[in-house]
Amino acid sequence: MKSQRHFTIMDIISKERIATQEELCEALKTRNFDVTQATVSRDIKELQLIKIPDLEGYRYSLPDNTALKNSYERMKRIFQDSVVNIDHSENIVVIKTLPGAAQSVASMIDTSGLNRIIGTVAGDDTILVVVKPVQAVQEVMAEFLRLIR
Repeated sequence: MKSQRHFTIMDIISKERIATQEELCEALKTRNFDVTQATVSRDIKELQLIKIPDLEGYRYSLPDNTALKNSYERMKRIFQDSVVNIDHSENIVVIKTLPGAAQSVASMIDTSGLNRIIGTVAGDDTILVVVKPVQAVQEVMAEFLRLIR
C-alpha cells in the first residue's frame, strides 16, 4: 500500500544516507516492497523530499517544514497503545481511544501525510476523521486496522 511505503521511505530517509533513487529502491526492496524507479520518483515528489549537502555530496531528506517525521513504527505503537475501536459511516471514520488519548492520536493522523484524509476532530476519547473521496474510506480503514494489529 502506498501510505505504508511512504512511511517506510520517511523512516529510511531519517535513518540512512540515501543519495539516489536507485539506493532508495534497493532500501525499499530489502523491506519487501516491489518498486520501480518510476514509483520511487513519484513517491519522492509526493513526499516533497529534498536533497541536502553532506560530507559525501548530497542526500535525500525530509523538508524542514513538514511534520512527516513521525515514523510508521511510532504511529503503529501509538495506535496499539491508545485505539480501542475503529468504525465508519460514509466518508467519516470514527476512532475510539482510551480516555485522554484522542488528541495525540488525531495529531499523529494529521501529520502522517495520508493524502486521503482532509482533517480530524478530536475530543477526549473520540476522533472523527474526514476522508475524501468517499471511495477512499476502505483504504483508510485498512491502513488504520493494520496499525492496531
